[in-house]
Amino acid sequence: MDRLPLVVKTLAPQDVPRWDAFVRACPQATFFHLAAWQGITEQIFRHRSFFLYAERAGDIVAVLPLAEVKSRLFGHALTSLPFCVYGGIAADAESEAEAVAALESEADALARRLGVQHLEYRNLNARHADWPHQELYVTFRKAILPAVDDNMLAIPRKQRAMVRKGIKNGLVSHIDANVDRFFALYADNVLRHGTPALPKRFFQRLKEIFGDHCEVLTVTTAEGQVLSSVLSFYFRNEVLPYYAGDDLAARDLAANDFKYWELMRRACERGCTLFDYGRSKIGTGPWSFKKNWGFEPQPLSYEYRLYKRDSIPQNNPMNPKYRLFIALWKRLPVNVANTIGPHIVRNLG
Repeated sequence: MDRLPLVVKTLAPQDVPRWDAFVRACPQATFFHLAAWQGITEQIFRHRSFFLYAERAGDIVAVLPLAEVKSRLFGHALTSLPFCVYGGIAADAESEAEAVAALESEADALARRLGVQHLEYRNLNARHADWPHQELYVTFRKAILPAVDDNMLAIPRKQRAMVRKGIKNGLVSHIDANVDRFFALYADNVLRHGTPALPKRFFQRLKEIFGDHCEVLTVTTAEGQVLSSVLSFYFRNEVLPYYAGDDLAARDLAANDFKYWELMRRACERGCTLFDYGRSKIGTGPWSFKKNWGFEPQPLSYEYRLYKRDSIPQNNPMNPKYRLFIALWKRLPVNVANTIGPHIVRNLG
């Protein structure tokens, strides 16, 4: 007998437990496919969201989180998912081809109804080699070995020496109960790079929603001087350091190197088996830093459907047209930047 047909639906509050159970069980799904991102996207950034799923015989077999980003400055897009490095469709193996086709068809129809300029899928792996795709980003993912000492020895020699320098300097790592120390470092850090900071309430909300699965690790000197901090996500057996900030004094004391080692060490002791160093732009400083740890870059397949534009948008600091803005932004007082920055960055995604 033929299988029951697929039905595409929109996530409703009563569906959240089923959605998240599917995401946690589906190998293609990521932390950013969890249903909580819908509320974060709508409440913090005020973007309309459309969390679609395909269902067969009452069982969810694929999910696709989408959000509409509408900006006079940066254009009109339907994205899976803004402020997340991974997205796109996550499907179970048995229903994959049919479910992907059904969700893509629904997303295309939605994009046309909304009148967006483009539809973006932030895939970990390519689905459509013939679609326009972005070749700007890579990710870095590597196994965490079972023994802490083996992870130290797996770090290439020069980078291992930097970690040991941080240890020799008597640096200490702390798990913070709130985002205060992290945000001060993060906001100062992004200002020095000439980009607006996300609002503090965004990070506070992440901690509230995800609880122990969202962790802030902060590095200080033995005397308590705050040097470096990272906000990480835990998902299944993975740890994902996602947002970070450093004081100017961190470099000389190797606090940034020590920070990521401490995160790896703690994740190992927690039973994690994968360290996801996250997305970087090819050829940048963070890209080189992650390679120095022995991580190999893995291309990210950001795929697009273009409707009202001829080329892929380049809403990132690498775009030459933003050079003047970046130069001017660096000169702002941090309190001014933190006040007006969230109104700008919400449209970047």
